Amino acid sequence: MNRRAHIRIFDTTLRDGEQAPGFSMTPSEKVRMAEQLEGLGADVIEAGFPVSSQGDFDAVRAVAATLRNASVAGLARAVPGDIDRAWAALSGARRPRIHVFLATSDLHLQHKLRIDRAACLSRAREAVRHACALTPDVEFSAEDATRSDLDFLGEVAEAAVEAGATTINLPDTVGYALPADITRMFTAVRRRVGDGITLSAHCHDDLGMAVANSIAAVQAGARQVECTINGIGERAGNAALEEFVMALHVRRDSLPYQTGIVTTRLVPTSEVLSAIVGIGVAPNKAVVGANAFAHEAGIHQDGMLKNALTYEIMRPESVGAAGTRLVLGKHSGVRGLDARCRALGQKLGGAELERVYRRVTELADRSKTVTDEQLAAIVGEEATTAPASGAARRPVAARGHGAACR
Repeated sequence: MNRRAHIRIFDTTLRDGEQAPGFSMTPSEKVRMAEQLEGLGADVIEAGFPVSSQGDFDAVRAVAATLRNASVAGLARAVPGDIDRAWAALSGARRPRIHVFLATSDLHLQHKLRIDRAACLSRAREAVRHACALTPDVEFSAEDATRSDLDFLGEVAEAAVEAGATTINLPDTVGYALPADITRMFTAVRRRVGDGITLSAHCHDDLGMAVANSIAAVQAGARQVECTINGIGERAGNAALEEFVMALHVRRDSLPYQTGIVTTRLVPTSEVLSAIVGIGVAPNKAVVGANAFAHEAGIHQDGMLKNALTYEIMRPESVGAAGTRLVLGKHSGVRGLDARCRALGQKLGGAELERVYRRVTELADRSKTVTDEQLAAIVGEEATTAPASGAARRPVAARGHGAACR
C-alpha cells in the first residue's frame, strides 16, 4: 500500500482573509467560524493579528480558549512587543503557535523597513528566539519571499531554524510567482534547512495562480499550505482551501498527498463564511459556486443523464453540495427537458414534449433560464390546450442535444 504524504492545512481565513475590505468579523463571529474550520479538519487556524487592535486581540484569545484540536496561531511582526501581545492572546490555547514575519526582499527592506540585509538577518534571529522562549511552536515567514534574493532568503531561513523555528513559510505575498519560480525557491530553501523542518506555502492570487503555485510548492517539498475558505484575502485573495484540497483529492493519480479535511463539509463551511460576512461567492467559483455542478448545454445534459463522469470530475455530494442541477435555458436539449419534467412528476408524450420544448426555449431566449415553476405552468397549459391545426413545428431532432459545448 502506497503511503500518501500528509499536507498540513493552515487556514488563515480569520486573519489574512478578513483583511479583505468588507470581510472583517467580530470576536463572536470569529469563534463561530473557527469552530466550523476545526470541524472541517484544518490543522492550524490563524485567528488574527493580536497587536493590530483590541478587537483582534479579544478574538484570538476567544478562539484560543474555544478550540480543542486545531493549533491556534497569532501573527506578529518581528518585534518584541508584537510577539508578547500575540502570546498574551494565545497562552490559553491547547496548541498555541506564534507566527512571526519579516520581509526579506530588497524592495521591502529598502523602501518599507529601511534596513539592510544584515539588520534583517539579526532581527529575524532575535524575534524567533524571543517567540521560542514563550512556546515551542514557532513559525517564521519571509514576507515577499518570491521577490527575494534566493541566497539571502536561504540564509534568513537557516538563521530562523537555528533560532528555533519549526516551520518556515515562503509566501508569494503579491501573487507574482509562476509555478516554476515556486519550485525553484522551495527546492533551494529545502536544501538549506534540511528535511526536518516543515516548509509552508502562502500564495496570493493576483495572477490567478495561487492554487497552482501551492501545488507546485507541495511537489517541491512543502508540507503545509496556507489558504482561506472561498479564497478570500488581501487584493485578489489567497489560495482557496476548497480548490487546493479537491485538486489533491481528484488528481490522486498525479498528486500523492492527503489532508485531514472532511471534504463533505466544504460547501457548508463556504456557506457559513458567506453568511457571516454577508458576501457570497461567484456562481462560477470552483467547487463551491452555485454553478459548479450545474449544466445547461444540451450536449452536457445528455452526457450527464447517461453517465455523470462525462462532465463532472467530482460528485457534488463529495463536497457537501446538494447535487447536480440540469438548468433549463436556451442551450438545453429535449433530454434535459424530459428529465426535469419527470423530476416534477410529469411524463410527456412525444408531441406534447415537442410543444413544451419549443415554448421553453422561446422563454429562455427572453429570460435566460426557466424555473421549475415556469416549467410547471407551461406543462399545465399544454395539457389543456391542443396544438393549432396545421401549425408549423420545429423539428425536435434539429436540436435534440442542444447547443454545442462552449
